[in-house]
Amino acid sequence: MKTVQLRRYQIVPGEYEAFISWFVATMPPVRRATGFEVEFAYGVPETSEFVWAVSVAGDREEFERVEAAYVVSPERAGAFAGIPERIASKEISYVEGVPVG
Repeated sequence: MKTVQLRRYQIVPGEYEAFISWFVATMPPVRRATGFEVEFAYGVPETSEFVWAVSVAGDREEFERVEAAYVVSPERAGAFAGIPERIASKEISYVEGVPVG
């Protein structure tokens, strides 16, 4: 069993490429080091949208425990140190898999 969180971002105009470069270099290793798995990441350059999913083995309670530790972790602090805010808005929700075949 795993719990998956879907994260949808609207990137600040003009910051899409910088955000993608930072994300690719930074977030997967930081999230993995703190107990998460990055499920996927997709960008829409034309509209500056970015969608990704992160998961934790276990139930939602376990996800929330891991997330709470991540938020105060030195790894997260280091990942965001000196980085300007590039996310104009975000939607975050838990999702469930749907069999497709």
